[in-house]
Amino acid sequence: MTDHDIDDRPVTTGRQLLVLADRDAAEAVAADLSTRCPELDTPELVRDALAGEDDAEDAQWLVVLEPPAAGWTHDLLTALDSAVADQDGWREDA
Repeated sequence: MTDHDIDDRPVTTGRQLLVLADRDAAEAVAADLSTRCPELDTPELVRDALAGEDDAEDAQWLVVLEPPAAGWTHDLLTALDSAVADQDGWREDA
């Protein structure tokens, strides 16, 4: 078994959330991922108001990604982490 074979095995099958500070960053990540990972479905952008905050400025944006048919591989998760890090965000399992 090669290192590449390990990277091709699914490590999780759940939805992934990319958390970003604003809509522009979320749109940039979604566009970047459509180029980097064409095997992924179109991501959903969702505004997530922080609990207890009334100010519209206090909101995060989520890029919601459904898992590919074969599940999330190390390579795909690394691509997500890289794309979101470029916009000062992070990834969470949903």
